[in-house]
Amino acid sequence: MDQNQKEYRSGPLKGLTPNVLWLGVVSLLADISSEMLYPLNPIFLQSVLGAPGTVIGLIEGLAEGTASILKTVSGTISDKTGKRRSWVFVGYFISALAKPIISVASGWPLVLFARMLDRTGKGIRNSPRDALLADSVSERSRGKAFGWHRGMDSFGAIVGPLLAILLLSRFHNNLRVIYLWAAIPGVLAAFFVFAAREIKKVVPEKMDENVSTKLPTDFKKYLFAWAFFSIADSSDAFLLLRAKDLGADFVTVILMYCVYNFSYSFGSPYLGDLSDRVGRTRILIPGLFIFAFVYFGFAMAKDPGMIWFLFFIYGLYMAATDGVGKALAIDLVPTKMRGRAVGTLGAVTGFATLAASLVAGVLWDHFGHSSTFVFGGIGALISVVLFLILLPRKTTSPKSC
Repeated sequence: MDQNQKEYRSGPLKGLTPNVLWLGVVSLLADISSEMLYPLNPIFLQSVLGAPGTVIGLIEGLAEGTASILKTVSGTISDKTGKRRSWVFVGYFISALAKPIISVASGWPLVLFARMLDRTGKGIRNSPRDALLADSVSERSRGKAFGWHRGMDSFGAIVGPLLAILLLSRFHNNLRVIYLWAAIPGVLAAFFVFAAREIKKVVPEKMDENVSTKLPTDFKKYLFAWAFFSIADSSDAFLLLRAKDLGADFVTVILMYCVYNFSYSFGSPYLGDLSDRVGRTRILIPGLFIFAFVYFGFAMAKDPGMIWFLFFIYGLYMAATDGVGKALAIDLVPTKMRGRAVGTLGAVTGFATLAASLVAGVLWDHFGHSSTFVFGGIGALISVVLFLILLPRKTTSPKSC
């Protein structure tokens, strides 16, 4: 580890380094920007522009697909060059500039372009950022680092929607104005990237030459199991649309989304730390069970009261899988392949989400909302079986590469 990145020795930050906190601040600001808009996007498309569910699924799916194309590329290049921070800055800056474009949209094609540009930024930044995060801590604190990062990121997803509510009341529910304001914390996030330090990895030259360029078999097994789940995991836009269909207004939908991010934010550091001690899959698999429970719940929900509870539980699923899943990917590969590993994981997830969102949109329009959520719930249960077959339950962080 870089000598300028001393670990904190006591308290809740024990085992973490300044880079973890700075990258957390960056993600917090960026998520304030993104999450001011995320719960509004499907409502804007449906209520203002008149887009059907199939188009909403197409937009969200293509947006994530765009990010996926770039994640492996940016991650692999950052592995080879050892330069991660510049990619992170460019990615956050592009995303910030993309958001105001939606404010002038008169039809859904411009929204599609803006969302794809926004996700281009995500594709450029995420893999180098996650690899830099892994470079910044020791193996024994990897899950905790990703958990804290996800927690700070998700706290931004609480602040962002609440800020959106404040702005909506100030500007009389004018959704277009919110897209302009959202650029400000996004630009700030990009420049805070420079507070984090590049980490110089010490890899013996002889070892570096002999390390295989092929991804390890265990990583490929994990990738297959996760890809199967991702095919059933459609955009969260459909959860928000279902809440609206049950009678929730703009503000209520946003508050429900805040409840989801509350449990996600505060659960992530604890579950990430726990995965360092008990093993990644022992956290991931219960998380997938929670996902199935939530989706079956959305399929059967008849009133907004139940939706509040389901959104809270849904945040625990994310806390158990998002940061922990990235930590597991890095556990399963050599040090010099970290950027490529998280990039490949993100790419496969994104392409699968593209398919999932398209399928979900078609099911929503032609067979009703319940079919969308039943499809997701069944897919999650099947993926649990794959995890149990393909990976040992005690998959932990500790193998030195």
